[in-house]
Amino acid sequence: MRNKTLSLFFAVCCFSIEAGTSFGATQASVESRVVSQNLLFEEYYQSELKTHPERATAYGDYRYNDRLDEYSLAAIKSQHANDQGFLERLEAIPTNGFSEQDTLSHEVLRSTLRQRIENYAFEEYEMPVNQMDGPHLRLADLPLAVPFDSVKQYEDYIARLHQIPRVFTQTEEVLRAGLKDNLMPVRFLIEKVPAQCQGVIAADPFLLPIKKFPSSISPDEQQRLTKAITDAVVNEVLPAYQTFAGFIAADYAPHGRTTLSIASLPGGKERYLNDIRSRTTVSKLTPDEILKIGLQEIDRIQADMLTIARKEGFADLASFRASLETSPKYKPTSAEQIVDVFRKYVAQMQPKLPDLFTFIPGSPVTVEAMPDFQAANATHYQTGTPDGRRPGRIVVAVSNFAQRSLVNAEATAYHEGIPGHHMQLSVAQQLVGLPKFRQHSQNSGYIEGWALYAEQLGKEVGFYQDPVSDYGRLSSELFRAVRLVVDTGLHSQGWTRDQVVAFFRQSGAVDEPMVQAETDRYISWPAQALSYKLGQLKFRELRDRAQKELGPKFDIRTFHDEMLSGGVLPLDLLDSRTNSWIQGQKLRAKSSAAN
Repeated sequence: MRNKTLSLFFAVCCFSIEAGTSFGATQASVESRVVSQNLLFEEYYQSELKTHPERATAYGDYRYNDRLDEYSLAAIKSQHANDQGFLERLEAIPTNGFSEQDTLSHEVLRSTLRQRIENYAFEEYEMPVNQMDGPHLRLADLPLAVPFDSVKQYEDYIARLHQIPRVFTQTEEVLRAGLKDNLMPVRFLIEKVPAQCQGVIAADPFLLPIKKFPSSISPDEQQRLTKAITDAVVNEVLPAYQTFAGFIAADYAPHGRTTLSIASLPGGKERYLNDIRSRTTVSKLTPDEILKIGLQEIDRIQADMLTIARKEGFADLASFRASLETSPKYKPTSAEQIVDVFRKYVAQMQPKLPDLFTFIPGSPVTVEAMPDFQAANATHYQTGTPDGRRPGRIVVAVSNFAQRSLVNAEATAYHEGIPGHHMQLSVAQQLVGLPKFRQHSQNSGYIEGWALYAEQLGKEVGFYQDPVSDYGRLSSELFRAVRLVVDTGLHSQGWTRDQVVAFFRQSGAVDEPMVQAETDRYISWPAQALSYKLGQLKFRELRDRAQKELGPKFDIRTFHDEMLSGGVLPLDLLDSRTNSWIQGQKLRAKSSAAN
């Protein structure tokens, strides 16, 4: 018996030693794989900054401020090869044994790279210019997007000015490739680009930096820099804009396509499905299902709007809308008034943020009028730098101000500012303990979904006191629901532009300038407009799930912190992360009760 006992003892000891050795080896393997992954993350992030110096500047990294991006076909091909290389190396790292956060970082980058590789196959990079975006518009914002605190930073700016002709030459090369491959934008929209170029030439924003120099720069240096900037703008930049406008007008726009649907291009319906996946991170919904969701949401929202209309003494929505269209109270009298209204709403939300979040970054934000040469664009947000030296910017559409309405202004201010884009992106910039690339991840499904969700938070902290402003909040939501119908209508149902405009007008969601600009936007940028409503519905779904699961333990502030603290995530990964958070909250509550 004693011998059996000793044998059992030695067997157990041997097993324990072997198990311990195996466990230690596994742990070492996990640690080494995490280190390898983090090194890859940092290499990827630094590669992205070096390859995209304009993006580096936007992130507050000024090492490459004397460079502009490369826009050539060779640069695009090189980026694709880099994506493939990073994906191959990432997928070679097993994640078994990783922490939840390390696994999530792995999945975020893998999802990003896979989607970029899929996008490359459809070659939409050969259509880099439209009435909403392109180097002709992005470069015109350069004087507002870079720092001017030293002589070196002025010289960096001058170096970039010298590169603007190269950017247009490379863009022309890419556009010619698209022309050859039958990948063309819609003709009547690309025909707007030459006039936009002329608008930039007339406004000449590139001379803004010489209007006011920092006091630390000597008069002699100011004189030298002024001459260098003026010479570059007059002799290189503006002629490059003129040449590019001429190319678009004479050689490119006449060949633009006449069919509106993106599915009319090579790749057909799968091209639009890829746009949906790429721009919303929703992969399981078909265009028909999205259209159906849009119609259901329109019915729900209009019922809530009708309740407000009846409380205000109107029998139906049509008569209420008609009264608002003629009411001078909601008609701006100047572009400046629109900007001032936005500033008021942003300011009043600031002290309410502690009711909604526990972490408040406090990054500065400004509100400014959109320049005339960007009139085809909508009100939007431009991210500031993490150090706060360059604030976030809400750029407000003010063209044709007399035809605009202030009804939606409160909701839009919360959407673009706080607690919407500015809040979410400021939090992302200040995240610690995450790979740097996750501080700057992008996808419209999350970003625009959060911003639309954020509009309703104003109501939860006591705003929208004016019933008309609350009606405006619903109109803003209705606007995004309409998008689900008209975007899929254009690109999967064969709708004409007139059909989209008619559907928009019938909904009463936005004013006439917005109807026209937005219709053209959906034609040029298929599926991106779907991201707002689909993303908002996901945030609402996750909140409802958390409230149901946690009951009285649910805290809206910690829920919102959780929504923002992982950075920008694909919506499916946000869903799984929220499930894990809910289970963690339950365990903490159970542990607290036991103690």
